[in-house]
Amino acid sequence: LVSLFMSDLMVGLMVMPPAMLNQLYGRWVLWGDFCSLWASFDVMCCSASILNLCIISLDRYLLITSPLRYKLRMTSCRALALILATWTLAALASFLPI
Repeated sequence: LVSLFMSDLMVGLMVMPPAMLNQLYGRWVLWGDFCSLWASFDVMCCSASILNLCIISLDRYLLITSPLRYKLRMTSCRALALILATWTLAALASFLPI
Protein backbone atom coordinates (compact mmCIF):
# COMPACT_ATOMS: atom_id res chain seq x y z
CA LEU A 1 0.00 0.00 0.00
CA VAL A 2 2.89 2.36 0.70
CA SER A 3 4.25 1.79 -2.80
CA LEU A 4 0.83 2.58 -4.29
CA PHE A 5 0.67 5.70 -2.15
CA MET A 6 4.10 6.81 -3.35
CA SER A 7 3.25 6.31 -7.01
CA ASP A 8 0.00 8.24 -6.67
CA LEU A 9 1.73 10.98 -4.68
CA MET A 10 4.36 11.30 -7.40
CA VAL A 11 1.59 11.65 -9.99
CA GLY A 12 0.03 14.42 -7.93
CA LEU A 13 3.24 16.30 -7.21
CA MET A 14 5.38 15.77 -10.31
CA VAL A 15 3.03 15.00 -13.18
CA MET A 16 -0.12 17.02 -12.58
CA PRO A 17 1.33 20.57 -12.14
CA PRO A 18 3.06 20.64 -15.57
CA ALA A 19 -0.01 18.98 -17.09
CA MET A 20 -2.15 21.71 -15.57
CA LEU A 21 0.08 24.40 -17.09
CA ASN A 22 -0.05 22.63 -20.42
CA GLN A 23 -3.82 22.52 -20.26
CA LEU A 24 -4.21 26.15 -19.19
CA TYR A 25 -1.92 27.63 -21.83
CA GLY A 26 -2.73 25.16 -24.57
CA ARG A 27 0.94 24.55 -25.30
CA TRP A 28 4.12 23.50 -23.51
CA VAL A 29 5.35 26.56 -21.58
CA LEU A 30 8.25 24.98 -19.68
CA TRP A 31 11.70 24.41 -21.17
CA GLY A 32 11.84 21.89 -23.99
CA ASP A 33 14.16 19.32 -22.45
CA PHE A 34 11.81 18.96 -19.50
CA CYS A 35 8.98 17.77 -21.77
CA SER A 36 10.46 14.32 -22.47
CA LEU A 37 11.50 13.90 -18.84
CA TRP A 38 8.00 14.88 -17.70
CA ALA A 39 6.40 12.44 -20.16
CA SER A 40 8.66 9.66 -18.87
CA PHE A 41 7.75 10.41 -15.26
CA ASP A 42 4.10 10.43 -16.28
CA VAL A 43 4.35 6.99 -17.84
CA MET A 44 6.46 5.64 -14.97
CA CYS A 45 4.20 6.85 -12.18
CA CYS A 46 1.00 5.75 -13.89
CA SER A 47 2.49 2.37 -14.78
CA ALA A 48 3.78 1.90 -11.24
CA SER A 49 0.34 2.72 -9.87
CA ILE A 50 -1.33 0.17 -12.14
CA LEU A 51 1.29 -2.49 -11.42
CA ASN A 52 0.98 -1.85 -7.68
CA LEU A 53 -2.77 -2.46 -7.93
CA CYS A 54 -2.05 -5.72 -9.75
CA ILE A 55 0.42 -6.82 -7.05
CA ILE A 56 -2.07 -5.95 -4.29
CA SER A 57 -4.73 -7.97 -6.12
CA LEU A 58 -2.35 -10.92 -6.42
CA ASP A 59 -1.50 -10.65 -2.73
CA ARG A 60 -5.18 -10.61 -1.71
CA TYR A 61 -5.89 -13.54 -4.06
CA LEU A 62 -3.14 -15.62 -2.47
CA LEU A 63 -4.41 -14.76 1.01
CA ILE A 64 -7.97 -15.79 0.18
CA THR A 65 -7.22 -18.96 -1.77
CA SER A 66 -4.67 -20.41 0.65
CA PRO A 67 -4.76 -18.61 3.99
CA LEU A 68 -2.75 -21.27 5.83
CA ARG A 69 0.16 -21.19 3.37
CA TYR A 70 0.10 -17.43 2.88
CA LYS A 71 2.71 -16.65 5.53
CA LEU A 72 5.07 -19.22 4.03
CA ARG A 73 4.62 -17.87 0.51
CA MET A 74 4.56 -14.13 1.11
CA THR A 75 7.62 -13.28 3.12
CA SER A 76 9.03 -9.80 3.62
CA CYS A 77 11.78 -10.51 1.10
CA ARG A 78 9.31 -11.63 -1.56
CA ALA A 79 7.10 -8.61 -0.94
CA LEU A 80 10.11 -6.31 -1.29
CA ALA A 81 11.17 -8.14 -4.45
CA LEU A 82 7.69 -7.66 -5.94
CA ILE A 83 7.76 -3.95 -5.13
CA LEU A 84 11.23 -3.55 -6.63
CA ALA A 85 10.17 -5.48 -9.73
CA THR A 86 7.14 -3.24 -10.08
CA TRP A 87 9.15 -0.01 -9.96
CA THR A 88 11.93 -1.44 -12.16
CA LEU A 89 9.48 -2.55 -14.83
CA ALA A 90 7.71 0.83 -14.73
CA ALA A 91 11.04 2.71 -14.97
CA LEU A 92 12.27 0.55 -17.84
CA ALA A 93 9.04 1.00 -19.76
CA SER A 94 9.17 4.77 -19.37
CA PHE A 95 12.82 5.81 -19.49
CA LEU A 96 14.21 3.38 -22.08
CA PRO A 97 12.39 5.09 -25.00
CA ILE A 98 14.16 8.38 -24.17
